[in-house]
Amino acid sequence: MEKIVVELFAGVGGFRVGLNHITHFDDNGRAIEEGNWNFTWANQWEPSTKVQHAFDCYCTRFGQENHSNIDISKVDKRIIPDHNLLVGGFPCQDYSVARSLSGERGIEGKKGVLFWDIAETLRTKHTPFVLLENVDRLLKSPSKQRGRDFGIMLRTFHDLDYNVEWRVINAADYGFAQRRRRVYIFAWKRNTNYNNNFIDMHLRDIIFYNGIFAQAFPVNVEKSLELKSYNTNIGEHEYKDTVVMTEHFHQSFENAGVMINGYVFTNKIEPELEPFTPLRNILDTTSHLEDFLLDENQIQKFQELRGAKKRERIAPDGSIYYYSEGSMSPYDSLDLPGRTMLTSESSINRSTHIIMDEELHALRFITPIEAERMQGFPDDWTNTGMPINRRYFMMGNALVTGIVSRLEPFLSQIFEDED
Repeated sequence: MEKIVVELFAGVGGFRVGLNHITHFDDNGRAIEEGNWNFTWANQWEPSTKVQHAFDCYCTRFGQENHSNIDISKVDKRIIPDHNLLVGGFPCQDYSVARSLSGERGIEGKKGVLFWDIAETLRTKHTPFVLLENVDRLLKSPSKQRGRDFGIMLRTFHDLDYNVEWRVINAADYGFAQRRRRVYIFAWKRNTNYNNNFIDMHLRDIIFYNGIFAQAFPVNVEKSLELKSYNTNIGEHEYKDTVVMTEHFHQSFENAGVMINGYVFTNKIEPELEPFTPLRNILDTTSHLEDFLLDENQIQKFQELRGAKKRERIAPDGSIYYYSEGSMSPYDSLDLPGRTMLTSESSINRSTHIIMDEELHALRFITPIEAERMQGFPDDWTNTGMPINRRYFMMGNALVTGIVSRLEPFLSQIFEDED
């Protein structure tokens, strides 16, 4: 099977960097792609900004051809080129469904929910394989009906003739420089050769041994056998449609699971831990580090933000409660991986990384290059003319490209076996 890829919600190209093992770009700023995954079309549109910095960065690194900068909800899915793999890191939103399936109108949900654009693309293009990334809270949202949103997603895949495997992966558990926990979702059509591997297989064996995630990111089976597991059926025999699920579905989804023909098995697993990469291993020695030092006012503000606090709050019903936060270290240890990087990185925010520079003997922010290294991008990947705060934003919004790079050989084998 040809390795033809479409990338939705492309950002600055994390999936492409990972799949094609990109570590450098040439003197013209074009990425040097070591892999053979052909990204035939990509869409990136940021609704909240006039200047489209992510799209501009993507085009700088990969050229202008076949890259769309239009709201994906306004794109006629028929114009998207045929492809065999759809990838994307889509927003976590409310996936409840407002009406039933009705004739050719297909799946209908709340407007502005971008997962429905993924579903519409799959329904239109019949894509054989799908690889998605999202925040791990997706498995438990919304708070008042745990698991409903992910259940609706799984049922949507089922209705479109897909089976699905998912896994929450903390990048630091497998050797990377960031404690970033994200859920990865791999879906495949039930008429693929790949699907034949699982026809008579116990679903637990897919999670523990034979699925793509267990092969790329081994499970500590002995510990995991003692943890929680659940079975459920989200197919048409259990729920008429996703409208019924919106009203009634409630299920615990653990950090690993699989759905085959509408039957779901989910198991909490423990990873087979690998030595992590500490922050000191990715420190930037090329930037002008004095530019990133904290002044006295910033140091004081961070002391307050990272200290313990207990504050009175008023709930929506008017009742009073107390919000508490424990204290944090005044700066991040260079001997540990970074914490989860957010889009607010480098701002005066409790989540911002602060390190003690051992050469300057002073506290400083991480540099944009260090932010890129935490996510596995080549140095200066986002140095394309955007403001420095947007460079941090892009990395906070990105994925750990090394996760995708580790999945790539197994995806390649799957595609070879389809021929």
